[in-house]
Amino acid sequence: MGSNDQTGGYVTVPNQSVEGASGIEFAYRDLGTSEVPLVLFQHFRGNLDNWDPALIDALAASRRVVTFDNAGVGGSSGTTPHTIAAMAADAIAFVEALGLDEVDLLGFSIGSFVAQEITLVRPDLVRRVVLASSAPQGAAGMHGWAPRVIDQVGHRESSPQGYLNVFYAPSASSREAGEQSMQRIFGARSADRDAETTWQTRQAQYDAVCAWGIPDHAMLERVRAISQPTFLANGDSDPMILPHYSHLLAGLIPGAEVKIYPDSAHGFLFQHAAEFAADAEAFLGGER
Repeated sequence: MGSNDQTGGYVTVPNQSVEGASGIEFAYRDLGTSEVPLVLFQHFRGNLDNWDPALIDALAASRRVVTFDNAGVGGSSGTTPHTIAAMAADAIAFVEALGLDEVDLLGFSIGSFVAQEITLVRPDLVRRVVLASSAPQGAAGMHGWAPRVIDQVGHRESSPQGYLNVFYAPSASSREAGEQSMQRIFGARSADRDAETTWQTRQAQYDAVCAWGIPDHAMLERVRAISQPTFLANGDSDPMILPHYSHLLAGLIPGAEVKIYPDSAHGFLFQHAAEFAADAEAFLGGER
């Protein structure tokens, strides 16, 4: 079963570290209980603290959830690599360092690219896959974020308004949900917060995003090799990774399911935390 059932939830669960085979010290948090852990992969420039506690607590109510900083990110040592393949190799080293033989994956944004790559190169490690705000490698129109997106989230100093503009839809209801989520993310945990991500991480991750998005039909076809049950999800107004890429992936991955959440953008899984967590749990539990 799982190992760290923390009654205080994600805002109090302690930071831990484990050394991978390459010598990287990975920072992580671990809570909940289940036979097969759910390992989460974070968005562009995000660290342990950038997960909405409401989402993590909802997921951890019925299963073991592990969040972590990949190499060079936040509290982990090393430098962030410039390719999705290298990030996937580092992530596999982290999972192996925890002594896990089988896991479920939930990848968000660039984290969903890493989750795809792990599933392709180490398929016996992965039981089920959730891809949030995702796109396949080689898809046309994915060569870097749109100018209006990178202008909001790509500067050296992050902007709360820029985050809100990309992660939430323009409607009053979505913006209100976004402000509430930001209060949970940035205000609920006051002690033992994670280290901020660096400019090196930003540059390396954006290199990886651009390389992933170079149009290439052969690379696009790779995901047909994913045989694990896969659930794809996105917000209907996501400007960072358009929802039609979720439908594209669903047409390529055999048997994949897709759901688009209304009145939401890149942060749909935070805005609709309870609904998304319930959908993910139903999928991971084999109920859908």
